Amino acid sequence: MPAKEAFGAQAFPVLAKKPQSIGFYSKGCLAGGVAIATDGPNWQVMRLSRNRRWGHPRTIALLEKLSRDAAKDGWPGLLIGDISQPRGGPMLTGHASHQIGLDADIWLTPMPERRFTDAERESVSAVSMLAKDSLYVDPKKWTASRTALIRHAASYPEVERIFVHPGIKKQLCDTVKGDRSWLRKIRPYWGHHYHFHIRLRCLDGSNQCKPQDKVAPGDGCDSSLAWWFTDEPWTPTKPSKPPKKPKTVMISDLPKSCAAVLKGPGPESIADVTYGAQ
Repeated sequence: MPAKEAFGAQAFPVLAKKPQSIGFYSKGCLAGGVAIATDGPNWQVMRLSRNRRWGHPRTIALLEKLSRDAAKDGWPGLLIGDISQPRGGPMLTGHASHQIGLDADIWLTPMPERRFTDAERESVSAVSMLAKDSLYVDPKKWTASRTALIRHAASYPEVERIFVHPGIKKQLCDTVKGDRSWLRKIRPYWGHHYHFHIRLRCLDGSNQCKPQDKVAPGDGCDSSLAWWFTDEPWTPTKPSKPPKKPKTVMISDLPKSCAAVLKGPGPESIADVTYGAQ
């Protein structure tokens, strides 16, 4: 059975004595995941129909901490996009990563004072930070509060990488003064012009989690960033042979433990697996 169909059909997480991120960020699953509440004092979850507000408990705790820390600097609140599915794994649509409960998307649009309706959470669009038809940030859109928000996220030791559009990375490189050590974690990548993507390292206790290579030393404001502003990253390569149809990832292609994650028991109610619920 295709893994994305099996994991995409799961409404609730598998119960586990200890939470486990299993496999790699783009090839794995999650045991003992918990949900972030749809609404908190300083956050709202978007796109509820996707059922992707699940993560490792430490991921969810970190997002709630970020919402509080950013509020101290005047950020109105987080609009939280995709984290992971209840049992992680490949998704029916969208991301290749977000499979082991250690990735989370945060919109660069501030939370409004009012609460969105469920319908609005499905339809409201995040705002791109780029100038029209440009790789560069629109200075009228970017604010010091957005820089502070990303700096807060990068300050946590569990956070290993934060993916942003190259234009946002350049904006930070050009404007951040004083301590610039945290810029090392900010990694340019395609997309990510309307949100930033937090990635936690493999956490203690998840012995089957496969780590990513270490982030390169330095602040990343060098030739590696300049490459993104050449034609090469944006010019499709012409294949020498007709492209093959992408291979469907099956359950058997994932770490062996993921089959047990699919079959394991779930909770009696969502309240039992919502982080911080009493």
